[in-house]
Amino acid sequence: MKTLWIMPLLLAGCVEQELDVGPEAGTALFQANCASCHWADASSMGDFGQKLFTMPPDLTVLAADNGGVFPRDYVLGVIDGFERGPHFSAAMPEFGAGDMEPTVIVEENGLGTPIPARLLALATWLKTVQE
Repeated sequence: MKTLWIMPLLLAGCVEQELDVGPEAGTALFQANCASCHWADASSMGDFGQKLFTMPPDLTVLAADNGGVFPRDYVLGVIDGFERGPHFSAAMPEFGAGDMEPTVIVEENGLGTPIPARLLALATWLKTVQE
């Protein structure tokens, strides 16, 4: 019976961890991955963005350009690399091409959709900076 002490440790590894998909996590991800092109507050061109042929857009007007509604699913698709038209710069990385780590289930209209936690955190932060 000396091995009973290990059971709680094994079970602790099976407990689902809560993932941070809030604006704070999104801020850190944006600063590390996006600010060099879109500026720290997402409003204009960062240092690298100024050197591109296709200028990075102002990301603070996404809701205004969409009738006052933040287009979360479109934003997720663009960041992921799924929703890209010919007007997008080839310099924008397809973040979905790599491992985006754990997913969270987002329920909408009774359906659950798995979304990478980091991707959702970025979109959550972008929603907070809309004008």
